[in-house]
This record gives sequence, C-alpha cells and structure tokens, in this order.
Amino acid sequence: MQREEKQLELTLEALISQVADLKNSLVSFIYKLENEYDRLTWPSVLDSFALLSGQLNTLNKVLKHEKTPLLRNQVIIPLVLSPDRDEEIMRQTEGRVPVFSHEVVPDHLRTKPDPEVEEQEKQLITDAARISPDVAQKQIQSLNKMCSNLLEKISKEERESESGGLRQNKQTFNPADTNALVAAVAFGKGLSNRRPPGSGGSVQSGQPGAGAIIAGASGMQQVPMSGAPAQQQPMLAGVQMAQAGQPGTARAVSR
Repeated sequence: MQREEKQLELTLEALISQVADLKNSLVSFIYKLENEYDRLTWPSVLDSFALLSGQLNTLNKVLKHEKTPLLRNQVIIPLVLSPDRDEEIMRQTEGRVPVFSHEVVPDHLRTKPDPEVEEQEKQLITDAARISPDVAQKQIQSLNKMCSNLLEKISKEERESESGGLRQNKQTFNPADTNALVAAVAFGKGLSNRRPPGSGGSVQSGQPGAGAIIAGASGMQQVPMSGAPAQQQPMLAGVQMAQAGQPGTARAVSR
C-alpha cells in the first residue's frame, strides 16, 4: 500500500512538472501573439508549435508509462468546503481559484464534460456512424483535392510575390551616367569649347550670304566704255575665270 502511494506521489510530481512547463510555453506563446504580433514571423510560430507538441508528447509518455498508476481508478473527495478565502488554494492555483466552495467544486472536480457538450459529441458520433465507407472515402478524397488546390494557389502567390520583389529591386539605370549627365547640364562639366570644323571658313553656297552674292552677280551688266576697248576684255575674262572657279556663281554676259 505504501509502495503504491509512493508511486502515485512520484507520478503526480512528474505530471505537475510537465504541466507547468507546458503552461509556461503556452503563456509565452500567447504573450507573443498579443504583444509581438507586428514582428512575429512564421518560423517563430512553427518553433512555438513544435515546442508545445514535444511537451504534449512527453506528457502522454508519462501517462502511458508502465509504472504510472491508472489515474482513472483514483477518486478525489473534497474534505472541506468553505466560502471563505483560502490562501493556500490561491497560491497553488496562481490566483485563479480564491475559494473552494459548493459553487466551484462541481466544475473543478468534474470527470465528464458538460451535458450540452456531451450531447453534441454523441450527435457527432451518430452522424459519423451513418456514413458508409465509400461515401467517407469520397469525402476524404474531395477534401484532399481542395487542400492540394489551396496549397498550389498559396505556392503560386508566394512565387509571384518573390518575382515581383526581385523586379522592383532590379536597377534599370546607371548612377554614374546619370550623375555625369546632371553635371554636364548644370555645370558644363566635361563639355568641350572647340568649334566644329568649317564654321569659321568661307561662306558656302547653301548659306544666305551666298544667295545674295549670286543675285548680285546675275544682275551685273557689262557697259562698253569708249577709249578703253582693250581693258574691258581682260577684266571680263578675269571675272569669268574667277567665277568659273566658284560653282553656283552666275557669269556676266555682255550685250
């Protein structure tokens, strides 16, 4: 008898320790969700779930251990019920249960769910028993197909989001060229003062001055002067020779 009581005490201590660790992990995770949701990442959430899952598995191993006595065979009987405040119960329950009275005992020592919950559970079990295996298999396949489509859409959205971010971050200009262009426009940096070739030379035929010269040359007339017939011909010849060397210039024609 004493050996069984000792084993029960050790089991309860191990269970209390495991439950305390699980409670601390839950409190930490709830704190993150309520106060650090703006900088909470999905890997951090997965780590918290993995920690909770591991602690639950450890608790189940303790309960299923061969040396663990069957707790369902143990009966808890309240020895003292009082409406007064109990400091020891406050300490053990961390302030959640201030008194151990007739009002709270049925809720805390209940070994079965509430009647409403128990009725809903029975209804679900009855509905599940009515479904044939073929119908259940079809529903399972339909659910798996919906989950696969949903996962595919989520993966596609993630890929498009990543590709869109890469396109936005891709640089489409050369900063050095942009700075050089701004410096040239604003301060003339890098510009040359040399004039283009031919700008300071003779006037070409396509310029307005050339048109005026041509018009003046075409209006020239040779006027015969008496007493100097021998000088007119060389002068005319000189004019003709000079104009022949310049294309586009009209020759003087004697009348």
